[in-house]
Amino acid sequence: MADIGPVVRSNHYPLEEPGLWVERIGTSVFAAGTPALFLDRDGTINVDSGYPSDPADIVLRPEMLPVIRTANIVGVPAIVVSNQSGIARGYFGWPEFAAVNARLLTLLEAQNCRIDLVLACAYHSSGTGELAVGDHPMRKPNPGMLLRARDLLGVDISRSIIVGDKADDMEAGRRAGLCEGWLVNGRFNRTSGDGTFMKRKLMTGNDHRKLCDVIAELGRD
Repeated sequence: MADIGPVVRSNHYPLEEPGLWVERIGTSVFAAGTPALFLDRDGTINVDSGYPSDPADIVLRPEMLPVIRTANIVGVPAIVVSNQSGIARGYFGWPEFAAVNARLLTLLEAQNCRIDLVLACAYHSSGTGELAVGDHPMRKPNPGMLLRARDLLGVDISRSIIVGDKADDMEAGRRAGLCEGWLVNGRFNRTSGDGTFMKRKLMTGNDHRKLCDVIAELGRD
């Protein structure tokens, strides 16, 4: 596994820059070239309550628990990549994000689910000050967070997958060079125009079982 290198900390938070949170969770070591499971946060792992800033509002989506648990069992790193424009917009700050993030991880751990890396991008064109950046490379649909995670953990991006509830999640995966994405509440399976990225629907229990099977197969490759 690649060394994550030095992280510049601001107010004791793992910020690599003012609008980029990069937090390594736990001590699991992954062989170079292991594929990864990328996960959006709000609306994917937890119910989207709209710019969540109160830990008490975090409710897990139970159908995602077997997905994360499968990745843990087969040794595929589970990586959260989350846009957090609420920080740029002034709705809350990194302290509130930290509290929500900690609550999410605690709830997941209680369900025997582990997240290995959390990245969050606070940049947004509607922000203020140094966070007021339009089309920042780290903000989805740009692939920056996924590529940063690739460099940190040494994962094989071409065999990795992403799960999210927005088109921006799928586009970030495509731009990063992932093989496929699973769209929460998506209704159709579609291949990108160049044939390199498959977008799959994630709606029914059968869809979630298929996703678990795909992750299990990644761990066996």
